[in-house]
Amino acid sequence: MPTENIDLQIAQSVTPKPIVEIAKKLDLTNGEIEQYGKYKAKIPLTYIDEEQVAKSNMVLVTAITPTPAGEGKTTVSVGLTDGLNSIGKKAIAVLREPSLGPVFGIKGGATGGGHSQIIPMEDINLHFNGDFAAIEKANNLLSALINNNIYSRSRSLGIDPRTVIWRWAMDMNDRSLRHIITGIGGKTGGFLQESGFNITAASEIMAILCLAKDLPDLKERIGNIYIGDTFSGEAIFAKDLNAHGAMTALLKDAIKPNLVQTLEGNPAIIHGGPFANIAQGTNSLIGTKVGLSLADYVVTEAGFGADLGAEKFFNIKCRTGNISPKAVVLVATVRALKYHGGVKKDNLMEPNAEAVEEGLENLEKHIENLKSFGIPVVVAINKFKADTEQEMQHIIDRCNSHAVDVSISDGWANGGKGMEDLAEKVVRAVSKCEGPFKPTYELEDPFTKKIKAIAERIYGANKISYSPNAKKMLKRAEDLGFGEFPICMAKTQNSFSDDAASYGRPTNFTINVREVEIAAGAGFIIPITGKMLRMPGLPAKPAAEQIDIDENGKITGLF
Repeated sequence: MPTENIDLQIAQSVTPKPIVEIAKKLDLTNGEIEQYGKYKAKIPLTYIDEEQVAKSNMVLVTAITPTPAGEGKTTVSVGLTDGLNSIGKKAIAVLREPSLGPVFGIKGGATGGGHSQIIPMEDINLHFNGDFAAIEKANNLLSALINNNIYSRSRSLGIDPRTVIWRWAMDMNDRSLRHIITGIGGKTGGFLQESGFNITAASEIMAILCLAKDLPDLKERIGNIYIGDTFSGEAIFAKDLNAHGAMTALLKDAIKPNLVQTLEGNPAIIHGGPFANIAQGTNSLIGTKVGLSLADYVVTEAGFGADLGAEKFFNIKCRTGNISPKAVVLVATVRALKYHGGVKKDNLMEPNAEAVEEGLENLEKHIENLKSFGIPVVVAINKFKADTEQEMQHIIDRCNSHAVDVSISDGWANGGKGMEDLAEKVVRAVSKCEGPFKPTYELEDPFTKKIKAIAERIYGANKISYSPNAKKMLKRAEDLGFGEFPICMAKTQNSFSDDAASYGRPTNFTINVREVEIAAGAGFIIPITGKMLRMPGLPAKPAAEQIDIDENGKITGLF
């Protein structure tokens, strides 16, 4: 059988339990959830209990710098959840929803792998409960209202089309939509205007949904979206167009977290899906707090490497929600470390302990970064069949030299049983946590000082450069009163630097800030570095080409 179909075949071999049974494990009755068929449901926001949130134990799963080989954060997250339940803890996974861009592009689905998966896998990877579609519609409603106001003479706010920063959104990879011109077609087609599309996971609406505390907060944040300026230089926000009410109405169901299950029948909440290279990269704050209200342990994940997802998890999400994890799991693989040690992708299955040793510099830097937040760290070696004892021992020895617990995670092959050692070490780490995290920077710091702190302390850069336009937008953000916003860096996930081809632990490099976007509704500033784009393109052979469905509705080729 093709390797890429094994995960799907394992997922399809398990019949999910009725979602009402999963809800009972969280002490929720049939009438307390909103069922979406037999195996999916939404949980009302009324189940957030701030007192229980403070008592519960949140565990953040992050990873070393990702490589084409993959690290398996979601597999470890799901396996750890099953492992914690296996050793008698009441645990729930709280993760992001997959975007169709990666599903149909190069990465594939995002529901874990092997015997550590979330099901129903096909539904979750393809549309799920409609949250992404609602986010997309709300985003594009604002685009339509902006264009209509520019076109209208009787109710025009005098918006200068040249200053409009709001873009359309679509949950698909299409490089041809990065830069477009609207209004072609004469007077009835509106005004000619430069625009473009962001992938939905990188949209500000997605960021807002994942940081909102409740429905009123969601509406207020949407109203605060900065659109652009009038011809006289006055700032225009979504609330000036009276757009926030209708946009929030479109999101009335999307704001509710989705309840599903692991292959072993343990509860999982899947909600929101911002990318970590161009957004904050974590599931919704609401989903996290619902999980913390209903379970003793919450396993959550931050996207891509710890320099992106984990940094933003601490400095943006935790600050916004007044939460803090009690342990961090750093996922590493033998094959990824060989890649960082200079081995080509086609040769990663060959034993090479020396290359693992070379690649450990990347792991070391992530350990140093995570320790700077003051939260206990456990390294999880996500095990593959080709890994040798000598290769794994190199990782164990290096972790021991940094006084960091390490566990060989075998969730892909053995589910929760293969994760019990990691679960025990995570419980031990949680018991050692001495308090809330330490931020990388203070919110009162100037923008350039915040960016410098991230670039130097987290990435290891020795210089930051700014384009004239980036300097202009930072000044505009300060003038608009957003000086205390946190920073959401947009940077390649493939390197600590902004050069995707610079592996391992690069040194003596410059972070180049070419643009800055103001996400006033989300409540952060986005410095865009290097060649980072907010609308990916498809590879030469998209994953979509191998996905199919038969006459009985059985899906194949999804991985």
